[in-house]
Parts: sequence; C-alpha cells; structure tokens
Amino acid sequence: MTLVTAPNLSAPDDFYQALIETHQGLAPEESHALNARLVLLLANHIGSLPVLREALRAARGERPE
Repeated sequence: MTLVTAPNLSAPDDFYQALIETHQGLAPEESHALNARLVLLLANHIGSLPVLREALRAARGERPE
C-alpha cells in the first residue's frame, strides 16, 4: 500500500466544514489536542507504518523516497 495523494474525498468541502465546526469554541491548546487525537485515530485506521512515514514526509514537504 502507498500513500494516496490524489484527490480522494467524495465531499472535500463538507469534510473541511465539519473539521472547522469541530474546532469552534476551543482554546488553541484544546484545538491542538484535538488535532493530535485525530492524527492518532487516522493513523490507527491506516495501520501501515510505511504509509504513515510517507505521509509524515509529505506533510513536511519532502519528496517521496
């Protein structure tokens, strides 16, 4: 399995809206903690360390290996 970087969300605007709404009313530290929990939940769902490493590199703006 490799990291999917092509658009793959069926409703990206709806997801973005839900993400923004989830953060509403949170203090910055609460928002950061929510993001950390979300990352860990999604990492668990992906479950592949090589894919997760690829995602970490991509998030930093590094080129794929």
